[in-house]
Amino acid sequence: MKIAIIRQRYNPFGGAERFVARAAAALAAHGASVSVIARDWAGGGEATAWLRCDPFYVGRVWRDAGFARAACAATRRGAFDLVQSHERIACCDIYRAGDGVHAQWLEHRERTLSGLRRWAVRWHPYHRYVLAAERRLFASPRLRAVICNSRMVRDEVQRWFGFDAAKLHVIYNGVDLDFFHPALRQQHCRDTRSALGIPAAARVVLFVGSGFERKGLPQLLAALHRLNDPRLHLVVVGKDRAERRLAHAAQLLGLGGRVHWPGPQTDVRPFYGAADCLALPTLYDPFPNAALEALASGLPVVTTTRCGAAELLQQGQSGYVCSDPDSIEALARSVAKAASGAPGMSAAARAAAERCGIDAMAEALLRLYATLMAGASELVSCQ
Repeated sequence: MKIAIIRQRYNPFGGAERFVARAAAALAAHGASVSVIARDWAGGGEATAWLRCDPFYVGRVWRDAGFARAACAATRRGAFDLVQSHERIACCDIYRAGDGVHAQWLEHRERTLSGLRRWAVRWHPYHRYVLAAERRLFASPRLRAVICNSRMVRDEVQRWFGFDAAKLHVIYNGVDLDFFHPALRQQHCRDTRSALGIPAAARVVLFVGSGFERKGLPQLLAALHRLNDPRLHLVVVGKDRAERRLAHAAQLLGLGGRVHWPGPQTDVRPFYGAADCLALPTLYDPFPNAALEALASGLPVVTTTRCGAAELLQQGQSGYVCSDPDSIEALARSVAKAASGAPGMSAAARAAAERCGIDAMAEALLRLYATLMAGASELVSCQ
């Protein structure tokens, strides 16, 4: 089976890119011939070919539109059995909606903005381009299947585009259960905390990801301020243009000495090992890999109903799901409980992740591909 996977740019710190790299390697291990079509790529392994597709551009609209045209031309030259795109490009057989529905994200975001900023977002050329690309994608007669990484995304695709439910397939992200495991705490806790200047007896809340606003970091800082617990420390792993502004906000809230900014990391495992819980109080996130990695590492997860990973959590056992993403008080209570080290939560977190091993994800993808090649119907995995 000859498969092309389209992803514009590889960022070693990005969750979507890590998914593509793992999926491609796993599919190749199962005998599929996998080519990644991208501007640049650094994570496919020897079994995965990289087809460089890097036309010149100025600005985000030109960047995405130019890449879409070039990627479609590359798929025609490659004579692939199946083309799976992780970008909103209409020349694919399969679209993986790993970035969710842009229209839905904008709807959530506009609720937090003033009238003028709401108008600016709504009429921004880039957002208008992405919304148009989404409409073209879901109207494409070539599109035979959409992989949704959560039931939340599946429902959003139906809501916004009325897409055929039989073509929507829920396949959660896969996690390497040997790479991420509860023993990370024994391996890394003391040294990582010492390097960050965190007391051994502290309770550590971890935040992992880029897109600080979308993933709810301002709300998390407000929740820590509300708790006013000197034992609680926050570690922010990731990169974002808002870091300096949010670090200043943390200082104003009196959290400066308890918020740590190690920046983006190619290996996040030492930080999972040093933490007591992961908090991603997202305004919108289809399914963050960080949540799955944290669960596999035995960390309870705090998130919101606007995060696809909430579907894996058992309230009060493997984590906490805040039903009101705007409630700082509810978030503060959940973070305090998750970071408390309650007995049994680590085991429950690991059990939640074990439903979604990377091999199970690869097998689900292969079954879907075989089904499409044979012209058969719906597949839902990791439910």
